[in-house]
Formats: sequence, C-alpha cells, structure tokens
Amino acid sequence: MSELSSNGRNIDPASALRDCRTAFIGVGIASALVNILYLTGSFFMLEVYDRVLPSRSIPTLIALSLLALLLYGFQGAFELIRGRMLVRIAGALDESLSARIYRALVKAPLKLRMQGDGLQALRDFDQVRSFLSSAGPAALFDLPWLPFYIAICFLFHPVIGFVAIGGGLILTVLTYLTNRNTQAPSRKASEAGGLRNAFAQASQRNAEVVQAMGMTGRLTSLWEDRNAEFRDQNRRTSDIGNGYGALSKVFRMALQSAVLAAGAVLVIEGEASPGIIIAGSILTARALAPVELAIGNWRGLVSARQSWQRLKDLLKALPETEAPLALPSPRERLSVETLASGPPAAQRLIFTDVGFAVHAGSALGVIGPSGSGKSSLARALIGVWPAYRGSVRLDGAALDQWDSDALGRHIGYLPQDVELFAGTVAQNICRFAADATPEAIVAAATAARVKDLILRLPNGYDTEIGEGGVALSAGQRQRVALARALYGDPFLVVLDEPNSNLDAEGEQALSEAIMNVRARGGIVVVIAHRPSALASTDLVLMMQDGRMQAFGPKEEVLNKVLRPQAVAPSRFKIAAEGQEAAQ
Repeated sequence: MSELSSNGRNIDPASALRDCRTAFIGVGIASALVNILYLTGSFFMLEVYDRVLPSRSIPTLIALSLLALLLYGFQGAFELIRGRMLVRIAGALDESLSARIYRALVKAPLKLRMQGDGLQALRDFDQVRSFLSSAGPAALFDLPWLPFYIAICFLFHPVIGFVAIGGGLILTVLTYLTNRNTQAPSRKASEAGGLRNAFAQASQRNAEVVQAMGMTGRLTSLWEDRNAEFRDQNRRTSDIGNGYGALSKVFRMALQSAVLAAGAVLVIEGEASPGIIIAGSILTARALAPVELAIGNWRGLVSARQSWQRLKDLLKALPETEAPLALPSPRERLSVETLASGPPAAQRLIFTDVGFAVHAGSALGVIGPSGSGKSSLARALIGVWPAYRGSVRLDGAALDQWDSDALGRHIGYLPQDVELFAGTVAQNICRFAADATPEAIVAAATAARVKDLILRLPNGYDTEIGEGGVALSAGQRQRVALARALYGDPFLVVLDEPNSNLDAEGEQALSEAIMNVRARGGIVVVIAHRPSALASTDLVLMMQDGRMQAFGPKEEVLNKVLRPQAVAPSRFKIAAEGQEAAQ
C-alpha cells in the first residue's frame, strides 16, 4: 500500500465501508444467532402448554426453565456483542474518514460554492456515525429473518403462516410509505438547519456590531423566520415518521391478537394443540418486530443515507491525489504570467491579465482603489484562489506542481481579516507544528518585533488566547499573525493590509520585518491602502478595475500615477502619501 493510502489520505467512503466488511459479516453472524435464539420463548411456551401442563411434571418445568434461562443468557450476550460491534464499526469509519473529511471541510470553501455555514459535511458524518451506533442497523440485520419466522409459523399451521404473511406485507407497505414520504421533508429540514446555523454563527461573529447599532430586534425577526422554516420541516418529518410508527405498532398488536384468535379456532376444531396459540402469537410478534423497529428508526436511516450520499459527493468533488515530486525550496523569483482569477466555483473573474516578476530580495507594494482586485490578487498568489488563466510560479514551478503542505512551508500569509485559533500564542505562531522548536518560535516573534509584547502577556508564549484570539486586541492579533506569517523564514510573504490595526510602534516593526525578509533573500508582497506600508518596498504595482495599470520601481510608478491627468484624485492621494512615506 502506498504511503498516501496508508495514512488515510486516499480513503473514500466506499473504501472505508469495504474495510469494515469483516466486521459487518460478524454482525450478520451475531444477528443470525440472536434470531435463532429468539425462538426460545415460543418453543418454551409450546412445551409448557403441550407437555408440562398435561403431565403436571414439575421436574420437566424446572428443566425447561433452566434451559430457557441459559438460552436467554446467550441471546443477551450476542445482542451485546452485536451492539458493540456496530459501535466499533462507527469508530472505525471515524478513524478512516475523519482526517479526510476535515481536509475536505477546509478545502471546500476554496474549491466549491458552499451554502450554509460550511459545516454540513461534519454534521453529515456525525449523523452517519450516530445511526450506526443506534438500534436502526440491528433492525435492518433482523429484517432478512422475516421469511424464516413465517416458515416456522407455517410449520405450526398454514393458517397462522398466512396471517403472518398478510401482516408482513402490510408492514412492508407501511415501510415503503414511510421511506417515500419522509425523504423530501428530511432533506429540506437538513438544508433549513444549515442556513439557520450559519445565520446564528454570523450573528455571534458580529455580536458587537449587532448590539452597538441596535440590530438585535430586526435580526431576531430574521432568525425567527429561518428557525420557523427549520421547525416546520422538522415537525413534518417527525409527524410522518411517528404516524407510520404508531400505525405499525398498533397493527402489530392487533395482528398478534388475530393470531391468538386464529389459534383458538384451530384448537376448538382440533387442528392444533393449545401451545400453538401462545407460541404462534409470540413468533408472529417477533417476526414483525424488526419491521416495526425499522419504521420507528426510518427517519434516522433516511437522514443517514442522505448524509452518506452528500459525503460521497463532497469527497468526489474534492479528490486527493498522490503528492507530486518534491521540489527544491524556491530561492530566486516569483513570476505571474497573464493571470486571471476569481472566487472558487463562481466562474467570475475579479482581475485579468496581470503579469510581473519579482526577484529574491525585493518587496512589491500593490496599490489601487477599493474593489480594484488587490486582495483577490493576494489570494491567487498564494494559491487559495484558482488561476482560471495564466499561472503563478515560484522558481519556474507553477503552484499546482507543489504539494499543498510542502508549499505552505515556503509561504507566509497575513490576511486582511486576521483569524487566530484557540490555543497558546506559541502554537499560533508555529502554525501548530508538532515539531516546532522554541528557538524557531522566538525567532519568528523577533522577526515580527512582537517578542516584547508577548512577554508582557500573563503567561508569555504559553498564554491561552481563546477562540479567535479574543484575549488579544486587534493590533495584538495582527502582530501575532505577522509572526505566524514569518515563522520558518518562508520565501514568499504576502501581507494584505498588514498595518490596518497597528499603531506607530507596530508600523515601525512591520517595516523592519519587511526589510529583514528582503535581507535574507525572501520576497514580500504588500497590499497597501495606508501609504506607510510602502516604506520598505522597492517595487509598486498599480491595480485599477481588475487590471494592472503600472508596474516597476516604486519611484517610477508613483511619479507616473502622480500625474493628475492620468489618475483619479483618490489614487493621486494614495500615491502621493506613499511617496512621502517612502522618502
């Protein structure tokens, strides 16, 4: 087996299920033994009525009772084994697919157009795992034994067999109707739940804005609309499932009474023994119990099946391939060749025909008005947005020729909206690398000029910053994120508005960090709105309406865009301030 397969990267849902086939065979064997042992009650009652009562033999009753008790013990043991095997199958699927699903979850927003909060795949996986650990699969394994029980009912008497067949057919129809009528509401309930959760998460992320600007009441109305849709679809699904479940339960009880009545008629007419009445009633009830249980768990089955299909579709849309040949670390240049890019799966271009080259030791400032495509260019340079035309190359190798993890070691990225993860400052700086050394972490903090800030925190580098870095101010989060971008001395460092939350001290630290990257032979790309970010750059690229308007040495480009007849006033102001800051 290749390394890719052995570490779980090439596992798909079908393969994961095939790997569990031995365990499923074991569950089938345990189910067979359980269903055979379920005959204990019927035959015990048959022997009591036909042998013990006519003979009035207490020793025979004791012997039969001890035998029945022993068989019940085995039945309970096999039931326990079957349940534990199903739980362990769910665990095995989790071990096989969890990492693959997580990688797809992270990759999906960069490759596909996502709806809801983007966590549907995780909920789908939980749904499948929960169903495997429930009573639903056991009922499905018991269903094939229905003909076996009906055959024994025929051995008791053909009338009892035909009554059981009629009951089985009616319950089968009820099962089909349950399946047909719950599929659409269950799917709509899942979609409505995803939209509702996405709205709730967005409200949490923007809690300060909601509270400060008095938006709570209006957003509450929107929440009620989304929650009402979810509630209605969920209620409809539950009503259908519970209705068919109650109907099947009542019908099975009525059928059991019908078998008793049929048995009584047979006994009166001398065609069967008294034991047949009770034994046939117990056996018929047992024969149809899996059908009733399946109907009761049908909603879970439908949800699990829909979740499994969505997981298969997602993983099929995001295949994992063998890692490409490892390339040497880039050291020379960044080349952008007639690049056109836009949001993943949107088929909409934000910028087109951008081409330039930056050599080691240089820093490029990207300027332009809002909406000109600067941040979009930054995302394309690091490979998180697709290149619909053209390419981005490091030392001549296009980004798609690199393994994503290997490429990440050579790239540092500071996004416009900084996100940190729950954990310590040190863990966030080292990108949660298990083999990170204290020296490398301190070196990154020193390069970002954030070491003193970290040491003033309550526990220094071991300070827990909370979910999203809530324990830090916006400026502190941005500086820690800069240290994360510089960790490991990456060759290409892309900074998207890196000084948006910085004070004068932070901006000075940023300029020094950029100069240090240049000094060690790296490349820095700075997306700039504030002109002070251009102080340490030697190249400037001007973006306008999704196209590159100018590229070259900083003084040359700024002098060009300073001409009033060539530029808009807003661009004039940016360029003028940038030149002033650079001087």
